[in-house]
Amino acid sequence: MTAKTDATQHTFLGGISPRDFMAKHWQKQWRLIRGALPAFEELIDSKALFALACSDDAESRLILREGKAWTLENGPFTKKRLAALPARDWSLLVQGLNLHVPAADALLRRFNFLPYARLDDVMVSLAAPGGGVGPHFDSYDVFLLQGTGTRQWKISEQTDLELDPGAPLKILKKLKASETFDLMAGDMLYLPPHVAHDGVATQNDGFCTTYSIGFRAPTH
Repeated sequence: MTAKTDATQHTFLGGISPRDFMAKHWQKQWRLIRGALPAFEELIDSKALFALACSDDAESRLILREGKAWTLENGPFTKKRLAALPARDWSLLVQGLNLHVPAADALLRRFNFLPYARLDDVMVSLAAPGGGVGPHFDSYDVFLLQGTGTRQWKISEQTDLELDPGAPLKILKKLKASETFDLMAGDMLYLPPHVAHDGVATQNDGFCTTYSIGFRAPTH
């Protein structure tokens, strides 16, 4: 690894080395990293993402919120369906972006300081203002990299992980936020397994994109 690569990785992890990150944070403590990727450029534009969501080659989901009610739709979608989306309060998720977009694959490979067998995929969330997927937790490690727009994250290390039985997806009944952060392009949030979080798109218009780099949970 060259000196330039070392410096880039140092910025990418918020001023600490991969070794220190693994010792202090990996599966232990969340970390907010401002400017992880300065001058970050989008990996895919909205038109191409909509086209991918209409394809059989990608796994996609659409999550809509109306008040406290949630709706989940699974792709592939039609162009007509996506054109009929409301002005706010929805998120389009496309899994495995790294299999379709070279820039997303390159992003995934930036995490080569972690065991290759643990790398899973890059999921992109495209959200209208107010869009999100509700308060939830993951059973695996995740890095959340902000693209265009802004997203407000609330996180909690609460032990109460009871789910809402009436929701069509795994949404927590309650979220008692201990921290709130507004992420802009290039900012990144690392969350260990079971840290509750809720991200909502806060831009006034246009789209918000968040790239989720997920890792397989170890098995025994």
